[in-house]
Amino acid sequence: MTSHASLVRTGQLVADRYWLVKPLGGGGLGRVWLARDRTDDRPVAIKRCALPEGLAPEAGGLFFAWTVHEARELARLRHPNVVRVLDVIPDDEPWIVMEYVPSRSLQDVIDESGPLSPLRVAEIGLAMLDGLNAVRRAGLLHLDIKPGNVLIADDGRAMLTDFGPAVTTVGLRALAAAGIVLGSPKYLAPERLIDGIGLPESDLWSVGATLYYAVEGRPPFARPTIDATLLAIAGERPDPPRRAGPLTGVLAGLLRHRPADRLTAGAAGAALSEIVLEPVDGPAGLAWRRRPSRERVGFAVLAAVVTALLAVVTVLAQRSGGA
Repeated sequence: MTSHASLVRTGQLVADRYWLVKPLGGGGLGRVWLARDRTDDRPVAIKRCALPEGLAPEAGGLFFAWTVHEARELARLRHPNVVRVLDVIPDDEPWIVMEYVPSRSLQDVIDESGPLSPLRVAEIGLAMLDGLNAVRRAGLLHLDIKPGNVLIADDGRAMLTDFGPAVTTVGLRALAAAGIVLGSPKYLAPERLIDGIGLPESDLWSVGATLYYAVEGRPPFARPTIDATLLAIAGERPDPPRRAGPLTGVLAGLLRHRPADRLTAGAAGAALSEIVLEPVDGPAGLAWRRRPSRERVGFAVLAAVVTALLAVVTVLAQRSGGA
């Protein structure tokens, strides 16, 4: 199957509706453009899908058929921490229309400014888990969480975007049966690497690897080659973090090798909420001061909030008693 991505031009009208304005970026599975919806003149992001490198051309029809099917499943999802799919246009190389969010990727933020503070990373982690919880309630998976697929919007929100081509277990099995197992090697959970399976816990591993990168400035298995990275993921523990401070336990819990041993989304969210809601002493005498998060703290459910508040009250009471 021949790619037509190079034939796409600024000013092109797609599906008699979307004017292409300018390219926004791209990767191994397609290129994203800023476009304008002529029906209401609003900006949208539109992705021209492409075959992954190395995929046999005869597998292209199956791959794109499932890409369209799975994108339509995603279009049912509505959540402030997940970029919305607005339209799906079947084609020999399909188009996926998404809401346009003025933003930078987490990858770009770190490339430009360096690693983030544990407090900020905890806020981003809460937003990611909040969005991921909505994904899971819809019976879907992401399966390509990485710093490049987390947007930091101009209004401060963190949002999941650019899901894998298979977001349902049926779609995942169909692609796996054809020998298609996709993902970003540095953020790929061990069970995806070894067995080719995808689970909700696989997304949690990728959340952990992404947060590790955000606070450390490098992935948890930093090796000189992809092969060495994959071998480390398959059989080694993550490199000990140096900057994570109060995040260390959460990262270790999300990056456990066996899916059943990993922190649940709820437990990880509660731990991150405590970091956001309370001052925590860090290495070298540093402290991350308590301040309200600008993110939706969906995983700071009542039980977690009450626990955190009780802890603060207890500490204050102890300090008052000792004064």
